[in-house]
Amino acid sequence: MMYNRKSNPNSPPPQLRIPKGNETAGKVAKVVGASKFIVNCADGKERLCDIPGRFRRRFWIKEGDTVLIQPWSVQSDKRGDIIWKYSIMDVDKLHSKNYI
Repeated sequence: MMYNRKSNPNSPPPQLRIPKGNETAGKVAKVVGASKFIVNCADGKERLCDIPGRFRRRFWIKEGDTVLIQPWSVQSDKRGDIIWKYSIMDVDKLHSKNYI
């Protein structure tokens, strides 16, 4: 039987998700609508990003949030998918490790 953090306080906290490979962190600049967002990425590019269907009900994203982006293989400079949303504490850890 699996326990979540509320029912088992002795479980380890979740790990910080660090960008790997072609993933990059970014800040949401504008909500376009229909789960589409304009994101200013850490690599200096502005991308139109979607939330994949498997994450749509998991994340509630608004302007100013820091997210993890996976650029598309076809239009990697213009489009991408949002694959993670960072909490405020995670953003501080990313700043201290120079990922943002």
